[in-house]
Amino acid sequence: MTKRLLSAGLLLFAARLAFAFEPFVVRDIRVDGLQRISAGTVFNYLPVHVGERLDPPRARRAIRALFATGFFKDVRLRREGGVLVVEVRERPAIASIKIEGNKDIETEPLMDSLKKIGFAEGRVFNRSLLDKVEQELQRQYFARGKYGVKIHTTVSPLERNRVAIRIDIREGKPARIRQINIVGNHVFDDATLLDLFELHPPTLFSYFTGSDQYSKQKLAGDLERLRSFYLDRGYLHFNIDSTQVTITPDRRDIYITVNVTEGARYRIRQVKMTGDFVVDPERLFPLIDINPGDVFSRKRVTEAVEKLGKALSDEGYAFANVNTIPEVDEKTRTVTLTFFIDPGKRVYVRRIEMRGNTRTADEILRREMRQMEGGWFSSNAVEQSRTRLERLGFFEEVNVETPAVPDTPDQVDVVYSVKEQPSGNLVLGLGYAQSSGFLFNANVTQNNFLGTGKRVSLNFNNSQINTIYSFSYNNPYATLDGISRGFGLFYRKTDAGQANLASYNTNTWGGDLSHGLPINEFDRIHFDVAFEHLELQETAFSPQVVSDFIAANGSTYDTFTLSASWSHDTRNRAIFADRGMLQRLAAEVTVPGSDLEYYKVSYRHLFYVPLTKRFTLSLNGEIGYGDGYGKFGSVPFFKNFYAGGVRSVRGWQDNTLGPRDPRTNDPIGGSFKVQGNVELLFPPPFAPKSRTVRLSAFFDIGNVFADYHAFSTGDLRYSVGLGATWMSPLGALTFSLAKPLNEKSGDETQPFQFTIGTNF
Repeated sequence: MTKRLLSAGLLLFAARLAFAFEPFVVRDIRVDGLQRISAGTVFNYLPVHVGERLDPPRARRAIRALFATGFFKDVRLRREGGVLVVEVRERPAIASIKIEGNKDIETEPLMDSLKKIGFAEGRVFNRSLLDKVEQELQRQYFARGKYGVKIHTTVSPLERNRVAIRIDIREGKPARIRQINIVGNHVFDDATLLDLFELHPPTLFSYFTGSDQYSKQKLAGDLERLRSFYLDRGYLHFNIDSTQVTITPDRRDIYITVNVTEGARYRIRQVKMTGDFVVDPERLFPLIDINPGDVFSRKRVTEAVEKLGKALSDEGYAFANVNTIPEVDEKTRTVTLTFFIDPGKRVYVRRIEMRGNTRTADEILRREMRQMEGGWFSSNAVEQSRTRLERLGFFEEVNVETPAVPDTPDQVDVVYSVKEQPSGNLVLGLGYAQSSGFLFNANVTQNNFLGTGKRVSLNFNNSQINTIYSFSYNNPYATLDGISRGFGLFYRKTDAGQANLASYNTNTWGGDLSHGLPINEFDRIHFDVAFEHLELQETAFSPQVVSDFIAANGSTYDTFTLSASWSHDTRNRAIFADRGMLQRLAAEVTVPGSDLEYYKVSYRHLFYVPLTKRFTLSLNGEIGYGDGYGKFGSVPFFKNFYAGGVRSVRGWQDNTLGPRDPRTNDPIGGSFKVQGNVELLFPPPFAPKSRTVRLSAFFDIGNVFADYHAFSTGDLRYSVGLGATWMSPLGALTFSLAKPLNEKSGDETQPFQFTIGTNF
């Protein structure tokens, strides 16, 4: 108030000076007192020009106009003959702004908020803005629950008419919610209703979640959840009468009181559907999961509207409106629901555009499209096309928009925007895995070779277990129908003893030809023909089973193998999926007459159940069986199944579960495998939207057996623990900390397990 009176006084004093001369014609104008501001700026704002007659009313208007610019703290007019002299005193410029004591809010966001209200370095200093500065800072701290914040500003004059601003902040402690009271509830108790609230009094976890810090926005969200809770349970006239938020005098404790009226409970009397039925009502009515006698639920009504709208959109009616008309009978406390359908015009797709694919050819994206240009719009086909693009693995992000065509009410464009990620890499480096030790690898892989969608890989890998040289090629669209073709060549040298198995060595080389055939959108059949030349070598520590096998069958084997598999894949992404399933049934058999005669079959079922936006339940089950035929009574021991390790039953060392050699006690695997995993998947708290890091809490169970006759549930091993996976540039880094729950004598447990620098 004092500042305003002072400003008014200065203006009045200046106005009086304007009456110190008789009216005259201005022959020239001179400005005195300028330091930073140019004379041209003054002339632009001065409502007096050369040749005009200056009288007291015009002089007052001139003074007000110059004061209104905010550049000057004093303005005077005087006359020297026919010259109008404008004397000004400029406001100082802000040379620097320094903020001290802020811990809860970083300096940069604070500076940005001050700049928005005109308070920044280089701007003209206006003392009245200091009040706004304090109000803005208080607003930001109040939003964080710090109502005891104290702000002190210091203005220090500098040379050349400048000032330095120092803002000292004492944040104080945040105000905590001590109690939340709900008044007027009779059907549901306080505990049930308060569980809906994000805000609540302090708990052990409040320090990390901040749930005990008051926020107006959070309270509004809590009240909306409370309202939805009642409306979804039939309380059609539920009302929040008032909300009181009080703070203690020391500004540390907050008490919230919510007054409600529950009202009566209503049920559904009848469900009807009317409007323009461009889609057969017999297809639409089952989408309404509401029946007479059910308790009224706003949530179920909303879900029914969404399902009806989607069904119409899939038939091309992209702008269909489905409105719900409730008729409430207060006497019987029932509601008649009428769903009114207004389909509008059928919408067609004019053009499909691809954006952001700087390396990948348009053709590669367009062959994944299930929405066709010129056809009617289908929201299901548009979304399915987006999912197929995500599953390619070429793009970090895929977004789709459907803008309407200007001046054409029945046409839209479909625009897919992709953000490419490296689909190939050149890796020369070192890695380490607990199961294979230190390794050197040189790998050139291009999953999208020259933007054609073809996969080419050249690999060299050297570890304590394996030395591998391989080359592979695959064309996923060898034909327009999506038939894939590929081939591969490899050489592999293995020291089984380093993999916690029986001690023996193998040298293997060979190649394969493969074909894939799509059956429908989600099902695919894969065929493979392979040749393998294998040499089996004993060591000084080999068990008897190795010596006996070589004595009976020799040490060199040429084998032709036929493989076939069927897969059903509805996952939304190939990596870090969070919904959908994968089923795979596979079989391989050696061609009769080969040096080794055996067959193996396996089945895997992987299912993702989204629980919330962040949490996903993963259910995985696998079973495998193998046997010999001809002169082989069983699967060769080096083709057995194995269990234990970071990709199997965590908590046990790799490959150590199952049958062992009776003489050396080395693991030798088995012909029958059972394994299951239950995982709760979630992103890290520090990166909730990350697609490169994922955490999990898991339960593993499984084992391998000599054959299915030896299977016993009592021999299954199971564990619980926590895991993490990071998709690094070198491949997946997986970590697990497991607690074996039923280890037995002789088991080789390993609670902490990890792999780094190996393929996922």
